[in-house]
Amino acid sequence: AGLLEMVEQRRADLVTSPDLLLELRDVLSRQKLAARIRQIGTSAPELVAKIARHVQIVKPAVIQQPSTLRDADDLPVLACAAAAKTDAIVTADKDLLVLKSFRGIPIMTVREVLGRLKTAP
Repeated sequence: AGLLEMVEQRRADLVTSPDLLLELRDVLSRQKLAARIRQIGTSAPELVAKIARHVQIVKPAVIQQPSTLRDADDLPVLACAAAAKTDAIVTADKDLLVLKSFRGIPIMTVREVLGRLKTAP
């Protein structure tokens, strides 16, 4: 099962902020992802709507930019995770993944998180 299926089964929770949800909509609407999204039998707007039904929206914390953060545009992701006190930050962003963790929160790929969830009791 994929991450969204795990969320639908209540085996995982997703947290985001209003701005990050808008960014997701923009990213999923990009041409380079259109074919992949069609392969799973949906569209970008439908996928965003489905995700939006399953996420908890939080107000991002006000945080200082870590000196090790390579891309300041990634600060909202860290601020959202800090506000929600998440168990993990899930991303494919290499600038975030290189950090490994933030305030004790591991930064992981979807594959890593799925592996951890599948082995969890």
